Amino acid sequence: MSVLDGTLVNVALPSLTKEFDVEPNTAIWLINSYQMVIMMFLLVFAAFGDIIGYRKVFLYGVTVFTIASALCALSQNFEMLVCSRVLQGLGAACVMSVNTALVRLIYPPEVLGRGMSINAMAVAVSSAAGPSIAGLILSALSWHWLFAINIPLGIISFWIGYKRLPRNVSLKKKNVGFWGCLGNVLTFGLMIYALEGFAHHESRVLISVAFVAFLVIGYFYLRSQLNASTPLLPVDLLKIPIFARSIMTSVSSFMAQMLAMVSLPFFFQDAMHFTPVEIGVLLTPWPIATMLTAPIAGRLVERYHPGILGAIGMGIFSAGLFLLYFMPEGSDVADIFWRVMICGAGFGLFQTPNNLTIMSSAPMERSGGASGMLGMARLCGQTLGTTAVAIVFAVMPHTAGARLCLLFGAVVALIAGTASISRVTQKFVNPRNRSRQ
Repeated sequence: MSVLDGTLVNVALPSLTKEFDVEPNTAIWLINSYQMVIMMFLLVFAAFGDIIGYRKVFLYGVTVFTIASALCALSQNFEMLVCSRVLQGLGAACVMSVNTALVRLIYPPEVLGRGMSINAMAVAVSSAAGPSIAGLILSALSWHWLFAINIPLGIISFWIGYKRLPRNVSLKKKNVGFWGCLGNVLTFGLMIYALEGFAHHESRVLISVAFVAFLVIGYFYLRSQLNASTPLLPVDLLKIPIFARSIMTSVSSFMAQMLAMVSLPFFFQDAMHFTPVEIGVLLTPWPIATMLTAPIAGRLVERYHPGILGAIGMGIFSAGLFLLYFMPEGSDVADIFWRVMICGAGFGLFQTPNNLTIMSSAPMERSGGASGMLGMARLCGQTLGTTAVAIVFAVMPHTAGARLCLLFGAVVALIAGTASISRVTQKFVNPRNRSRQ
């Protein structure tokens, strides 16, 4: 739910713009506010997970998210909907911050790769399936149901989590200082505001002020984190070479994904004249292919180095994007389907080994911090990809711009694949082998 709601509203923006009689650049904050709040609080809640337990943070998050979804569905005006989306973002930040830490806690080391594959599949499919699911809902129901559907799912999630999720006790006492939390919130909030504001042509004065404030506050925040014994921003984990490279490849992979997922609907609509519902169907092979390859990757990573598997996955993903870039405008549905499916298959093959590397290379007591960084990497990549598409579309027609975004995405995926193969020289202790020692 938390990942899906990041892209679910995209398809409904034109309807919401008319419903509340607001400008498109104002309506976009229904998406930006959600993403911004998650970025601002993700590492804060990850740190709380290391202290009070991942289960508690997860259950708090599901509760807040479900209540906020009900408020979104009941919103009578635009202001109430935006405020409800902010509250929804807080709940989503709680869930995302401890998600993979809980997976690491639940699965025995020898089969952790399989657990990571299920988790990576859920995240990747949710990211890609948003337009398809939104199109299906809006074809039969009003926009309110985009949020109302979360209410029964949230109740079920809370009940299962309360009954089944394990409790963890912090292995290391640490404090989350107020100034550290404030620095984190301001740094990432200002960064997202500056990027999104620039992409959507907000006031240049406000953007400039936000960017300068981001640089100043970010500098002092980073400096304080470098000197902290237990930093909120886990810069100490970035000193582990394989962890740092895996984070960077994750950012690149999600940036390439969003370059494709945001630009393709415009290409299908403007150049190939498909309807919004048909566009949702055309993108469906992506999450289906990811669902098929992610579990396979979970088993392969028990035998092969994740750097090799990640490079193969990004190579396949890049090939799929190149095939879409060279696709003629007169192509039929079958031609589109197999190209989109190649993209999804490569993306699914990459995510599981990469996520396993990130979580396994961090100490067990820092699982919350590693989980938070994994979420931050995904959100940073998605934000950069979305911003890049907006900038390209601002300077050229959608048809040519979409092709350029696909080409750019293919190149970024190749860079991610190169970075992944470079990890082969880095020390990686397979959790399966570690459990036997």
